[in-house]
Order: sequence, then structure tokens, then C-alpha cells
Amino acid sequence: MNDKNIERNRYNESAKNALKNNDFFSVNNLTLPLKTPYAFFQSVIFEYADRDSLILEFGAGMGENTEYLLATGARVCATDISEDSLSVLSKRFDTDKLTTEVADMENLPFEDRTFDIVASAGSLSYGDNNAVLNEIYRVLKHNGAFIAIDSLNNNPIYRLNRYIHYLKGDCSLSVIRRMPDLKLLQKYEKKFGKIEAYFFGSISYLVPMLNKLIGEVRTKKISDSIDKMVDVKYSAYKFVLIAEKK
Repeated sequence: MNDKNIERNRYNESAKNALKNNDFFSVNNLTLPLKTPYAFFQSVIFEYADRDSLILEFGAGMGENTEYLLATGARVCATDISEDSLSVLSKRFDTDKLTTEVADMENLPFEDRTFDIVASAGSLSYGDNNAVLNEIYRVLKHNGAFIAIDSLNNNPIYRLNRYIHYLKGDCSLSVIRRMPDLKLLQKYEKKFGKIEAYFFGSISYLVPMLNKLIGEVRTKKISDSIDKMVDVKYSAYKFVLIAEKK
């Protein structure tokens, strides 16, 4: 079985368990220091989207971030390779502003220049990096924007942690190998001409310990301050990318 089928089966099973137990992951469940990049991602979405926008979300999963796209009033097409995940997503959000479609992010079933915004949260490593980049660019309208939040793979501490998750069977090897890094962001810059990238969480690996020692509020202040003080892009845990198609 190839890695794509492994991941599809994994997420189908997760969706069934989540629906059975009524237990869905939410960004709101993260500790305060780890929410920072997601709060920024959400603010960018609200800056670019309005009720007239048509948004494509790929790798939507069970809708962990779809709710923030819908909150803008925009029409949202949520796609994923896992049909069971999309079934859960549809049950969670009962609105005529939402459509879902099973789709492979490497070969999106949409016409050129269809969407005002393409959004992704933690999904870039689930497809071939070059193919996904080309598909994003293809389906975006002129003056449209790709907005993403994802993990960065330059910090050796985070790379080691992700490899441990692979050894534990939590993800496939291809996902580990395709984790976004600064070189991939350079490819987006070359394709789009100009990008904005913001980096977060240079000490995220210390957050669980610091939360226990000094509390979430103080840990967030320290983490945010360090991110502003140092060149965090080489040690970041997360990044938010904005790429406008001109």
C-alpha cells in the first residue's frame, strides 16, 4: 500500500472514532503559547476574505480550521482525500456556504482561476511539493491569495521529533520527507514573485515544561518576545505564508 492510501485510511479511521466519541480537535484546545500562529493565520484570513469570496481549503480534514473560513461569510469549498473526514466536516457545519469534495491536492478537480483564496492548515506535506504549488497557482484567480499555516522543518529538534512520530506509526515517511522548509518557501516566492512569511515558536519544544513552571500566560509572553528578538525563521516551529497571484 502506498503512503497516500495509508494516510487516507488513517484519517478515515480517525474521523470514524471522532464521530463515535464526539471528540473533535480544536485550535481552541491548544495552550496559549501554541495558539499564537493560529491566531495570526485567522487574522490574515479575515483580512483577505469577505462574503463575496470563494475559498478553496485543501487538506480540510474534519474542519479544524474550516470554521474560521466560514466565519468570514465567504463561500468555502472544503476538500480532502479522506471521504470520512469530509463527512464529519459536513455534519459539523450545517450551512449553505459550505460545499465539500473528495480531492487529491496534487490534481485538483477545478478549472483554472476559480478561487479568490486558497487556504491550507498543516497540509502541505501530504502531497508532492511541486505538484501542490503548481495546482494552488493554477486554481487561483489573478490577484487571489494563497494563505497557509504549517510546520517548518529547519530546526533539528523539531525534525527529530517528527521522525520519532514516524517511527511510532503516527505518519508515513513521505509526509516527513515533504515537510515544508525554507527552500520550499523560496519556490513559492519564485512562482508568485513575492511572498510574505511569518515565523513562530522558536522555543515551542520548551512550552510544556514552562507552562507547568510559570503558567501559560507568562510562557506566551516569553515565547512571543523571543520570536521577535531573534531571527526565528531558522528555528521556527510554525510559519504563516501569504502569496498573492499577480
